[in-house]
This record gives sequence, C-alpha cells and structure tokens, in this order.
Amino acid sequence: MNAVVTVAGRDRIGIIGGVCTRLAELGINILDIRQTVMQEYFTMMMIVDLSGAKSSYEEISCALGQYGEAGGLSIRIQRTDIFDAMHQV
Repeated sequence: MNAVVTVAGRDRIGIIGGVCTRLAELGINILDIRQTVMQEYFTMMMIVDLSGAKSSYEEISCALGQYGEAGGLSIRIQRTDIFDAMHQV
C-alpha cells in the first residue's frame, strides 16, 4: 500500500535527513519526494511504499506525529486511496 506523507514547519538544517531516517527505521520506502522552502517555512510531500513496514498504519501515523512534534514539525500520513478520493474534482 502507498501513502502520502506531508511535512511542514519552520525551515532548519536536517529536516529531510531526519524524516527520511525515521521512515527507514519504520521500514518505509520513499518512492517520490518534493520539497520547497517558502520564506522561512519548509514543506515536503512524499509518496511512500508501506509494503515493507515493520508496524501497523496506526503505529506509523503515531510515530511520525510524535517525531514531528519533538522537532517542531507537522507530519501527517494518509493512504493514497483516501487522499485521491478527497481531492477529486
């Protein structure tokens, strides 16, 4: 199963490296990644593959949320089927 991960917060050194390391620890493969900095704010969107994940979807969501909070970031994960359904015109 694939999912969309979004990351937002004040820009600082190490955000991408830290988030990617956390995903690797959870057994999640990054398929595509886009990031940008708008003034002092960092935003990133990733498509990830959860098929090799070591935890349930709920545990992954909680782990990413906690990691984000500890680093002053908002990190959210959403299954691609739900994301697609919510963004259809």
